Amino acid sequence: MWRLFQYTIHRAPLLSKTLRRRNIHVMYYDLQDSEQSHSPPAKRPITEVQAGISESFKRARIEHEEPEKTLDATEHEGPSDTPAADRKQGKRDAAGWAKSRRGKAKDTKNKGRRRGTRDQDKDGEKEGEEQSPRAPRLPKKQSALLIGFCGTGCNGMQIQPDVRTIEGVLFDALVRAGAVSSDNADDPVKVNLGRAARTDAGVHAAGNLVSMKLITAIPGVKDWVARVNEELPQEIRVWGSVRVQNSFNARMSCDSRKYTYFFPSYLLIPPKPGSGFQRAYEKHAQSMHGVVPLDASAHSFWSAPESHSSTPMDDLLRKRSWRISSDQVELIRRAANKFEGTHNFHNFTVGREFGDRSNQRHMWKIEISDPAVYGDTEWISVLFHGQSFMLHQRLYFGSSDTMTNWSQRKMMSALVLSCRTSTPSQVIDELYGPRMVMIPKMPALGLLLEYPIFDSYNKKVTSINEKLEPSHPDYRPKIDFEKHRESIDAFKQTFIYDNMRCIEDRDGVFDAWMRSIDSYGGDDLLYLNPKGIIPASAVIKKGEKRENPFKEKRKFDLTSFPDKQGTPTIEDDEETESKLNKSRLEDMEG
Repeated sequence: MWRLFQYTIHRAPLLSKTLRRRNIHVMYYDLQDSEQSHSPPAKRPITEVQAGISESFKRARIEHEEPEKTLDATEHEGPSDTPAADRKQGKRDAAGWAKSRRGKAKDTKNKGRRRGTRDQDKDGEKEGEEQSPRAPRLPKKQSALLIGFCGTGCNGMQIQPDVRTIEGVLFDALVRAGAVSSDNADDPVKVNLGRAARTDAGVHAAGNLVSMKLITAIPGVKDWVARVNEELPQEIRVWGSVRVQNSFNARMSCDSRKYTYFFPSYLLIPPKPGSGFQRAYEKHAQSMHGVVPLDASAHSFWSAPESHSSTPMDDLLRKRSWRISSDQVELIRRAANKFEGTHNFHNFTVGREFGDRSNQRHMWKIEISDPAVYGDTEWISVLFHGQSFMLHQRLYFGSSDTMTNWSQRKMMSALVLSCRTSTPSQVIDELYGPRMVMIPKMPALGLLLEYPIFDSYNKKVTSINEKLEPSHPDYRPKIDFEKHRESIDAFKQTFIYDNMRCIEDRDGVFDAWMRSIDSYGGDDLLYLNPKGIIPASAVIKKGEKRENPFKEKRKFDLTSFPDKQGTPTIEDDEETESKLNKSRLEDMEG
C-alpha cells in the first residue's frame, strides 16, 4: 500500500500534464490544512506542475470543466490568469461536478424575460433605452363572468385572429378596465380563458359564462363590473361576477344548457306546388304502395286564386298573415317528444360515425309555446334543455363545448320539414339509426342560448359553504343567472327579440331558407315521405360521390343577408365540415 502511494505521488506531475491536454484540470489540497479544520478545504488556483517536482502529503482531485472555446487538436490550454472568483460558475450536479453542455445549442430562449410578460421590444422599448417603471403586480382570482350578447356583427363566441368576436371584444374591455394586466393582455391563455358554451356567428345568448383569472380589486375602481360594462358596446353585457374555485372549468363544469329557437309559423305551410321538392316528393311517393301522398295544391294557402301567378314577394306577404291551427301545434309537439331521452344523434352533426360513443346524448325536455303574433308575423318558440350539444345541433345538449349551434338547427329542421310534409314522426327514430342522411340547418337567426346550468358545481360549493361564513376566503357563491332575470329579460327584448324580428321583416330570411329547400329536386331529402322511412336513394355513403347533392347556402349561417342585391354564392358546407378531426369536433361542441 505504501509503495502504491509513493508511486502515485511520484507520477502526479505527469498525470496532471496528460489530463490538462484533455481539458481536465488538477486541483491540489494540503493535507496539513485539512487536518486542522473540519470544514472542506479551500480551492487553490490552478497551477501547472513542473515535471520532477514532488510534494509529499498532497492529493489530487480531478475536476471537469466545459471549455470557453473549442481548441484545435494542436492547441493546448495554458494556465488561467483569471481569479477563480471572477470566472463564471457552470451548473453542477449533487456531487459538485460540473455539468457538461457539450454538443448542445446555446440556450437563449426567453433570456432576460420574466414568465408572463410580453417582449418589451414589441412595445417599442428597445435595449439601451430608458424604460418606464413596471406597474405593481396585482393579485388575480379565478372568476366566472355571467354575460349576455346579441351575436349580430360578430363571428361567433371564441376569440379568432383578425375578426370581431364576443370574447375578443370582452377581453379588450377587461384590459382597458384593468381587470387584466398589460402583461397578460397579449394572450388570453395567460389568464386561463374558458367559456361554458360556444356560439356560431350571429347566434345570440341571453346568458353565457366566461371564466378566467381576473384582477377584482382594481385600484381606484369601486365597482369593477360596472367599469367593464362602460368599456363594452350596448349589445354585450356583463350581468355579474362569481368567485369560483381555482379548479373551475367553465365547459366541463357545465351540466346542461338551455336554448330557444324562434321561427315564423308560416314555415309549416306545405311545399309550393310545382316546385322541385314537390315534384321529387310526388315521384317517390308514387313508388310506395298503400300510402296517400300530400297534395300541396289542396292546402288552403296554395289553393287561393292569387297563388297561381304570384311572385315570391307576394307569397311572403300572404305567409306573414297566415296563422297555424291548434291541430298543427299539437302535431309538432308530438313530433318534438321524439327528441327527448337518450339517442344516437350522429345525423345531427358532421364528422361522426354511427358507432362513435360520443353520439349518445340525453335530451331532458322540449317545450313548444303557443303561437304569438308580433307585428304581422306569427312566431313559435321551442325551448331545448339538453345534456350536451353537438356540432350544428346546439338545439340540443350540453356538457362538452364548439361551431356548435348547427346540431340544434338540424334538429329544428327535421322537426319543421317533417311536419310541413306530413311525414310521420317515425322518421325521427329512423334518423337515430345507422343510415346517414343530409339534414339541412335552419337559419342561425332564430337561435338563442338562454343560459348554461351548473347544478353539480352549485351542490359542491353549497356543501363546502355550510361550514363557512360568507366573508371566509374559501367561501364560493353559487352560479345563478336568475339573480339577474330582470336585466336579462329587458336585454332580450331590446337587443335580441326586436333585432331578430326586424331582420326577418326586412330580409325575409326564413322564407328565403324555405324557398331554397323547395327548389331542390334531388334525392337527398326523400326521407321526407308518407311512410317516414329512409329510402336507399337518400342514404349518404362515405367516399361515394352523390348525383345532385343538396348544397346549403352559407348566408343562412348569418343573421342578415350580406348582399341584398344579388344571389349569394351557394357553397357546400359538407366539404368543409368533413375536414374537421375528432379533437376539433370535441372542442367545437357545447
